[in-house]
Amino acid sequence: MAEGLAVLLAFSLASCTNAPDLPGPGPSAADIRIAAVGDMNGVRTKSPDSPSGRNGAAISQLVQDNQIDAFLGLGDFQYSEAHCDDYVKYWRALWGGTKSKLYWVSSPNHDWKPGRNEDLDDFMSGKCPGDPEKAAINQQRGFIGNGQPYSKDFGNWHFAFLSSALWTYKPDAATAVTGWLDKDLTTAQAQGKHLAVVFHEPYFTSNTEAHGRAKEQKPWIDVMWKHRVRLTLSGSQHNYERSCPVNNADQCVGDGMTAFQVSTGGIGLREFTSNPPYIEKRFSDTHGFLRLTLHPDGSFDWNFVPTSGTGTDYGTRAAG
Repeated sequence: MAEGLAVLLAFSLASCTNAPDLPGPGPSAADIRIAAVGDMNGVRTKSPDSPSGRNGAAISQLVQDNQIDAFLGLGDFQYSEAHCDDYVKYWRALWGGTKSKLYWVSSPNHDWKPGRNEDLDDFMSGKCPGDPEKAAINQQRGFIGNGQPYSKDFGNWHFAFLSSALWTYKPDAATAVTGWLDKDLTTAQAQGKHLAVVFHEPYFTSNTEAHGRAKEQKPWIDVMWKHRVRLTLSGSQHNYERSCPVNNADQCVGDGMTAFQVSTGGIGLREFTSNPPYIEKRFSDTHGFLRLTLHPDGSFDWNFVPTSGTGTDYGTRAAG
């Protein structure tokens, strides 16, 4: 078993490292426009008037109108333990219009649970019967297995995409990904890129009755801080949060990571049960999604777009 895991991981990491980095959705001198959200579609949900439906329609319209360059799917695409039929019948009905610009990560339980539901990677690669369309990253890289890390340049920004499910199902592989992340960010930093990381389960977060912070991910956070990652995106909590620029010791610092936790895609929302000092904005009464405009100098603007509720958050982080 250990030998098989080692071979699989080696293949996965080699595939990601050596995969050609095709041109991003915009030139290096241009702004990059992104939408992001996780925790999207409930069990057998396909009503256009549901919170999921409103979000899926709004983001699909942005894709159709070429108003965004990428949609970042932050995990938990389809509840509860989804298989090909569920993605095709339900997720595609409300969110299928986003797939042509979709970059995704898998979460534990709802996206990927070995032996129970392992079809998200097939769905994103157009292998599920009834939906041959591939997600944007799969159009560029081919098949990407659940848990397999990858990275992608968008203009002058470099994004690493990590599956936090590895810490649940394959902790040895998660540890190996720590080394991959270090090398990946080292290379991007040497090229003068501004750095961002996407993963499902948040580290900088308030507790809820269901989840606390993903403490096991601290090795990844240490690597992110080492390379002065400017931006992280995650989901899981069923609410919205934004941190101060924070370091790996939970301190607000000028060169820290701005951590967005955006799990307002359509699943029932959860109240907060703790109040960490590094969280600057949060709410748990609104479904919607995050829009980001990333500038070539490392500055960025954010705007939370409510689709069911009234919570808002917007601002700018300066370069430097």
